[in-house]
Amino acid sequence: MAQPRILILGAPGAGKGTQSAKITDHFDIEHITTGDALRANKGIDISHLGLEYDTPGEYMDAGELVPDEVVNEIVDEALSQADGFVLDGYPRNLEQAEELESMTKLDLVLMLDVSEDELVHRLTGRRLDPETGDIYHVEYNPPEDDEVEERLVQRDDDTEETVKERLRVYRENTEPVIDHYEDAGALERVDGEQAPEQVWEDVRETIETTT
Repeated sequence: MAQPRILILGAPGAGKGTQSAKITDHFDIEHITTGDALRANKGIDISHLGLEYDTPGEYMDAGELVPDEVVNEIVDEALSQADGFVLDGYPRNLEQAEELESMTKLDLVLMLDVSEDELVHRLTGRRLDPETGDIYHVEYNPPEDDEVEERLVQRDDDTEETVKERLRVYRENTEPVIDHYEDAGALERVDGEQAPEQVWEDVRETIETTT
């Protein structure tokens, strides 16, 4: 089969990173995220956009949000260099979804369905080892070493209040994107609440039968 061009959607905690890594490995395609694409292309010339800065890196160095127009340019550049890809983290809104249509033709839009209760459970259960940067989960992936367990901390953005706000913002921005692809008949849903290996089996089968 030709190298597929896949967009993966899902809320924070749905498992997009885990499944994207398996997709890229199995199908030998690029994993394109907005963060990685920005870091890889932070020096490109965007002066033609007439914005405050002439490169994405200047926004990043100033600690400012990178404007949509710049993100669009960066994603377009990254996609143009990939024969096949799984795109993760873009588009975040309907305007970006419309921009994406002018950049490339997708073979599949994959949606990982996970309930809000499960997302909150996954995200609030995450713990960080401040010494190593490793991430654990109190239920799904606890450390084997008692010393490691004792020093684990919960990140500020993993508290229940913060998680629920992140999910609210996600729904507000991204649900129109989901509806857009569903209305176009391009969306394939996978039950993301299963064990990761079963999710992967369903993801792989969906890709192989639809692309």
